[in-house]
Amino acid sequence: MNAARVVIWTVIGLCVLLVGADALALSRRLRYFDEIQRLRASMTDLERRRTDQIVAREQHRFATAVELLRRQARLDLDLHLSVSIDSGTMYLESEGALLRRMRVAVGPERRVGTAPDTVRLAPPRGVRSVIGVLQDTTSWEVPAWVYADRGVAPPARRLLPGSLGPAAVLLDGGAVIYAMPTVGPLNDSGYVLPGSIRASEQDLRAILPNITPGLRVYFY
Repeated sequence: MNAARVVIWTVIGLCVLLVGADALALSRRLRYFDEIQRLRASMTDLERRRTDQIVAREQHRFATAVELLRRQARLDLDLHLSVSIDSGTMYLESEGALLRRMRVAVGPERRVGTAPDTVRLAPPRGVRSVIGVLQDTTSWEVPAWVYADRGVAPPARRLLPGSLGPAAVLLDGGAVIYAMPTVGPLNDSGYVLPGSIRASEQDLRAILPNITPGLRVYFY
């Protein structure tokens, strides 16, 4: 009976936390839109038109760049990976043929570090290259900012075997494609390493024999 009560109160507590997180996100979004409206109200009609034109032009430029990358990936006859950021899907392709489709989780945009020494991490875009492959016995030094982002103090030893899961792909530019580990701060299904991609262990193990240094990865 006591165990049942503990489970019930745990579920209630989780629900309260989720509702609180949603309320906080909604509050921030409303403040963001209020600030936009305040800034637009202070502009002249000419300034507003120019701002809207600039925003529309940048959005069109971004959409064009994404479409060009998608077409470039389709035309690449060599074995390669393609990652659709918006749909959360990764493809293994070769000579125009789809070899495997995989669902992935995309790490959120985050500014990490301590001011003034901060770095903005965003989901990868463009073309990257594989620089290495890690197995579950390979050690990876977890950056100190990851512990800070998780709200815990970094340990004295951050070089952990299997900290990127049972399989991982290292890319130039610092991004990684990894599976959820059983050790370290990334061992959390609700957390995805900012600026990186998390795939399932099954998918990564299946494609790993085909992944070699220099293989191209398209992010669009």
